[in-house]
Amino acid sequence: MAAGADVPCAVVALLVLGSLSAGGDATGPVITGQYTSSAGKVILSCNMSAPHTNIKGHKWMLGDKTLKTEESNSNSYISYTIEGKVEDHSGVYECIYETNPVAKGNVTIEVQPQVVAYKKSEHGNEGDTGVLTCKSPSYPPVDTWTWFKSDQGTIVNGTGRYIIKSTGNKTELRILKLSIEQDTGDYQCNATNLKGPGSATVNLRVRSRLAALWPFLGIVAEVLVLVTIIFIYEKRRKPDEVLDDDDGGSAPLKSNATNHKDKNVRQRNAN
Repeated sequence: MAAGADVPCAVVALLVLGSLSAGGDATGPVITGQYTSSAGKVILSCNMSAPHTNIKGHKWMLGDKTLKTEESNSNSYISYTIEGKVEDHSGVYECIYETNPVAKGNVTIEVQPQVVAYKKSEHGNEGDTGVLTCKSPSYPPVDTWTWFKSDQGTIVNGTGRYIIKSTGNKTELRILKLSIEQDTGDYQCNATNLKGPGSATVNLRVRSRLAALWPFLGIVAEVLVLVTIIFIYEKRRKPDEVLDDDDGGSAPLKSNATNHKDKNVRQRNAN
């Protein structure tokens, strides 16, 4: 089934296990575990068959995490409901009956790898090392990781400027000395497990080294414009101020000339 394909309305997985007592007795009760998926819910269930023992309660666990505990439930049939799609909740779930000795059963949900890119779009500067990362939290674990580039096909680890490091459910592609012309584009990380393949796409954009200087250059340009405006304003304002000063200095001369004329008139009148 291809990655992302719809899951049937009901999916059932069965696993029958015999519980072991503290002394290693394998004749304990038989526990049947299963799950069903329908209407956006995943229902896990376990049923303990004969021989019956005194059940004081039960709990559900996923790894080291306790999902549900019921101390007063003495039923041999128990269930646990999870909201969401079955693809998002794969793993090995454990149903534990509080009996003497404790009885345990498993419900295993297996799906194709649900691959997720750490970042759908990555950026790097020309000449630096680019790092693209994908992961798959699905169960069963990923067996094989493969990287592709949209315009050149499969990327082989150790060739050219490519280094691939894959550990379990995580893979990392390193590209040395990024090139704008050669490395910009879409990269696909593909994972395969026992249930099939899954993939995700990462877009890589490579920027020029000068791109980091653009904000600084923008600030410098703004400062230069501001200084130019101030300079032009001051240049246009100074002639007006000089003219005003000249007018103020000639005023007393005009007054003296008037006084001198009045004095001459008075002298003529007196004669």
